[in-house]
This record gives sequence, structure tokens and C-alpha cells, in this order.
Amino acid sequence: MLSKNEINSNELIYLLDKRKNSEIDFLLVDVREDMEYNMGYIDGVNMLHPTSTFNEWAKELLDSTKDKKVIFTCRSGNRSGQVAQIFKANGHDGAINHNGGIISYNGKIARP
Repeated sequence: MLSKNEINSNELIYLLDKRKNSEIDFLLVDVREDMEYNMGYIDGVNMLHPTSTFNEWAKELLDSTKDKKVIFTCRSGNRSGQVAQIFKANGHDGAINHNGGIISYNGKIARP
């Protein structure tokens, strides 16, 4: 499942459960803006990196995670899909888009 370019919300729920049990390893990166994130985020998100500040964090994250699977999520899957494509175009084979984003997610939502 982690070899695909995109996953849906049901697959993400499954993967987060597997990660809790240390069966797999990946980073879940939310690329929404602070205001959106503060309304609620997917329980299990490792970090928030807003797309509005992409140029400030992208290179460091790309370089530091080239050997890892990184799932990008956002509101609908549009912004996260663009980020995942940019990472792939720059040699990151483990970049995956969460298609459907948080609006399609029916797993646990956390609040800051």
C-alpha cells in the first residue's frame, strides 16, 4: 500500500493503525494552513507544513526524508497532491498523496 502514489482515507486509517503497532513507518505531513489545522487535524499527523510557506521547508524535508515514506494530507487532496508531485519530481520516491484529504477522513480527528 505504501508503494502507491496515492492512498484514500480508509487506507490511511489502516496505515495509521499499523504504524501504532510498529508494523510500518512513515511520516504524515499536513500541508494546510494554521487556521485550518487549528480547527482539527488527523490524529497521527507528525507535522504541519503549510503550503503558503512551502519554499521555507520543502528542501529540508525533501532532503531529510528521501529514504522514508511521507504521506501528505490537506483539506481535499489537491494541495497535498501538488506537494507530493513536486517531491517526486525532485527524486523523492516515497512521497504519497492522501487523496480526499481530511474532508473524506472518518477516522479520529484531534484538536490542538
